[in-house]
Amino acid sequence: MNTITITPKDEIVMRLVHYFITEENYTPIIVNGVKDEVWLENSDARYKIVRINSNYIHNEEQFRTDLFKIHNVMRQIKRKTVSLTMNTFNIFLDVNENVKLEDEKHIKSVIIKNVDDVEKNKMENYFPGIEEKLLKNEEGLDLILNVTEDINEKNAKTNQIYEATFKPKKIVVTYFLMAFCVFVFFISFVFGRGNLDAYTLYKLGAVSSTAIKSGEIWRLLTGTFLHAGLIHLLVNIYSLCIIGVQLENFVGKKKFLVIYLVSAISGSLMSSLFTTSISVGASGAIFGLLGSMLYFGYHYRLYLGNVLKAQIIPIILLNLFIGFTLPGIDNAAHIGGLIGGYLTTMALGINGKSSKTDEMNGYIVLVIYIAFLSIMLFR
Repeated sequence: MNTITITPKDEIVMRLVHYFITEENYTPIIVNGVKDEVWLENSDARYKIVRINSNYIHNEEQFRTDLFKIHNVMRQIKRKTVSLTMNTFNIFLDVNENVKLEDEKHIKSVIIKNVDDVEKNKMENYFPGIEEKLLKNEEGLDLILNVTEDINEKNAKTNQIYEATFKPKKIVVTYFLMAFCVFVFFISFVFGRGNLDAYTLYKLGAVSSTAIKSGEIWRLLTGTFLHAGLIHLLVNIYSLCIIGVQLENFVGKKKFLVIYLVSAISGSLMSSLFTTSISVGASGAIFGLLGSMLYFGYHYRLYLGNVLKAQIIPIILLNLFIGFTLPGIDNAAHIGGLIGGYLTTMALGINGKSSKTDEMNGYIVLVIYIAFLSIMLFR
């Protein structure tokens, strides 16, 4: 009969992994070319990477080589997750007593050989609650069973959140907004008898700083459903379809509608501050959807990092560049909508990612932002 042998080093690894996954929401990541190491990632934590190394470090040179390897892995993860900075908590389990550990920029190194070393290294300062929540009483097979059961339960809950977020859903709001823009364009065309000039669009509710300051607040929203021509309409409808379908699927119908409408108003406020002529079009709201995708993609960047780098960010930068270089484009509305969409998504929260503190901060910043634009416009 085969027996299971668990070394003290195996036990401390299981205790640490159990704590970081179940209590600190870290996720194991695969790092090619490593042996007897565990790498964990949490993009929202103070230390985005926790690395547990079971290999024996016998001298200073090997320690320096190990730190060099960590820096290389950190660079790979930073590129994948589109992170500007990354701190790593580096845990050694077996180090020669003559080796003196030194922290490097963005790398904190400690030695944990047993449960008592958690207190000795003051890990409570870096991970509050670890001393209380770290498994201590279980040993041997009981430890394996408890760790496995708790991690499986945590993974099941996480998978449920991811499945609910990313599984295909019925798209309603995006298609309604597209249809409504087409309907408004048809009404505008009939009202203007085929002539969608500035006077006609103004009469129909275009964004106008003068009119808004005089009390016609409704123009902040109505102007975003008007379009100055068929090509203008088609470009915005196509953009809304491509971006809206994705975002509505990720955040849900109610949140999507709120993001769209707040972004539209935010874009109109910014446009009214910097544009003297009338402004129409859904592009400010669409930029708000891009801002929302930016916030969402950043928080799910372990899964959407490549999409964030290759699609979302380039699209935003390219369209802003076009807006600054070509005449007749209301880039103020684009920027206002972009900021509004980002902050609204922050306030509404991302399923499985946002804390109550994050959402409260989002509401506060969004209110301050809208209030600031309003004060500047109506002063």
